[in-house]
Amino acid sequence: MSYHPLALIGMAVGMVLGLAGAFGGIGAFVLVLLLGALGFLIGRIAEGGEVSVAHLTVRRK
Repeated sequence: MSYHPLALIGMAVGMVLGLAGAFGGIGAFVLVLLLGALGFLIGRIAEGGEVSVAHLTVRRK
């Protein structure tokens, strides 16, 4: 079994967005989505000062 941290993070984010949508409606869903994206950008800038999502895509050879 291989370990894929981005898949695990994606699953957790999906679950949080699903719960926000189920219990808070579309407004809560959009708010959680926007705050998650903002947190991602701030984390990327804090890590290395670079915002590039090109490495997040999977390239198959």
